[in-house]
Amino acid sequence: MRSVLFAAIFAIASFAAASAADAKGCIKGAIVGGVAGHYAGHHGVLGAAAGCLYGRHHAKMQMRQQQQPAQPTPPNRQQDRL
Repeated sequence: MRSVLFAAIFAIASFAAASAADAKGCIKGAIVGGVAGHYAGHHGVLGAAAGCLYGRHHAKMQMRQQQQPAQPTPPNRQQDRL
């Protein structure tokens, strides 16, 4: 139980210290990672840290995909041959 408490404190502290863009995904990842780490061998804080990093990475990737313009579809090569 103490590890989950530490994970929650870590998540709150990370949220307060990071900017809004950096914190996106961190809280959710820290909570999930903290709980998983707690049950996987009482490593809740380590799980929270890893979950936060993964959550931030995943949020950045989604943000980059949303910012990219849609790729035009290439023309059909068979129509060019006719």
